[in-house]
Amino acid sequence: MVDTVQTSRRAFLAWAAAGGAAVALPGGRVEARAVRTNARIVIIGAGAAGTALANRLVRRLDGAAITLIDPRADHLYQPGLSLVAAGLRPARYVVSRTTDWLPRGVTLIPEAVAAVDPEAKTVSTDTGQTLDYDFLIVAPGLILDHDGIEGFSLDRVGRDGIGALYAGPDYAARTWQAASRFVEEGGRGLFTRPATEMKCAGAPLKHAFLIEDRLRRAGRRGNAEVVYAAHSGSLFGVPIVAERVRMLFADRGIEPVYSQVLRRLDADRKIATFDTPDGPEEQDYDYIHVIPPQRAPDFVVQSGLAWADRWVGQGWADVDQYTLRHNRYGTVWAVGDVAGVPKGKTAASVKWQVPVVEDHLVAAVQDRDGTATYNGYTSCPLITRIGRAMLVEFDYNNDLVPSFPGLIAPLEELWISWLMKEVALKATYNAMLRGDA
Repeated sequence: MVDTVQTSRRAFLAWAAAGGAAVALPGGRVEARAVRTNARIVIIGAGAAGTALANRLVRRLDGAAITLIDPRADHLYQPGLSLVAAGLRPARYVVSRTTDWLPRGVTLIPEAVAAVDPEAKTVSTDTGQTLDYDFLIVAPGLILDHDGIEGFSLDRVGRDGIGALYAGPDYAARTWQAASRFVEEGGRGLFTRPATEMKCAGAPLKHAFLIEDRLRRAGRRGNAEVVYAAHSGSLFGVPIVAERVRMLFADRGIEPVYSQVLRRLDADRKIATFDTPDGPEEQDYDYIHVIPPQRAPDFVVQSGLAWADRWVGQGWADVDQYTLRHNRYGTVWAVGDVAGVPKGKTAASVKWQVPVVEDHLVAAVQDRDGTATYNGYTSCPLITRIGRAMLVEFDYNNDLVPSFPGLIAPLEELWISWLMKEVALKATYNAMLRGDA
């Protein structure tokens, strides 16, 4: 039996290293004949969504002028930040160059977008450059609104018991510096999440699980209190997953507190103030993990592309949840974190969204309707301890939609789900960036 398990592990690792995970997961590349066109296509954002679409569209559209706008020199593999913040990977693990992933035939403008005029079909950059477009893809990601937490400063991440892994690879590494001191010294650890929509809502849970496991492995679990502050009355947006997390928290001695949203930080006194249904409440801490409110970039709201009656104050793009096409401007699509849909702010969601946008845009170039739909697929390899994870996949209806039924049980802590996160996911992600998955 042991030999069989070891053989299956070796086979899985070899398969993943060869990129097998990329082609096995749903949403893989299906080559189609290129369409001849002189359409001008502008893509805002060179993150996972924008880069993947650029690679796919350059193959599908022969003669199109495809322009990508993004000022960032570095591309970040954001799913790896939780590993960096737990001391399992170095900061460089998540960093590559934006230009490493871009195909020939795509023009990169390394500037920030200042405005979009969807009536005139133009995009303006912060240097005053204006581009005309026939079709626009809005994929700038989102803004981490650290200023939304009074008293918080990124300068203090890594010291004073403060962590903030979302802020980037260097901050994730500094988060581990603060968390590792908590592991050594013990005390009270607070793990938070914002009330806004957010990218990868499982990340706050992962960090709590990983640091709790670090305490156990260090033999210091009895010296520490681990508290998870949920923003609502639930630990996760999918009820069956929330219940499973609640059970695991009970088993690990992680205390959940509900309807608590971090509003203020007094780093000198190590006091966090939370908004609760009963008013402000102060909690002391020795370690706190801060995830700020999140919102769309300002230009999305200022250009009239945001929802007016949903997610007020967050600014997500007003798109149809099944086609990701803008509800008022038919030549505009939004994809990735900025899209105003009920689910879908993960890299795995992008993998499913990109082919849908590709289908509809290529169809629009040919003056016809696309047929592909996005069902809200979202995936979260939810790490529960080092070496174990749950591969949670769900859709708009909160139904579990496992990619490997019979092989990976979605609500079980499995080594294979851990390997999906630690090994196979990055290979799949890289294949997606290249337009191959």
